[in-house]
Amino acid sequence: MGILEYIKEDGSSPYKAWFDSLDALAAANVAVAIARLELGNTSNIKWFSGLGEYRINWGPGYRIYLVQDGKDLIILLGGGTRKRQQNDINKAIELYKEYNLRKKRGR
Repeated sequence: MGILEYIKEDGSSPYKAWFDSLDALAAANVAVAIARLELGNTSNIKWFSGLGEYRINWGPGYRIYLVQDGKDLIILLGGGTRKRQQNDINKAIELYKEYNLRKKRGR
């Protein structure tokens, strides 16, 4: 399965900004989760309103927010922890709306 980071119109990647803020051990756990996604393992994803929340049961409960575009492509929107879950979901929903709008415009 293909995995891409969502790149905003200003060229920034919310997922990369979040990932780069993680310590080495947390980043390693997130990298393992992404590798599992690339292999097609989506069992840790909870889906709601077209948005996916990949749950990592380690540390503070890391989350990766994503959308699936077609059968073989996942777009990474961002990440967070269980403690800030609702704020992170709200940000991901806004990014998902932006992604859909840009996709309709053909960008």
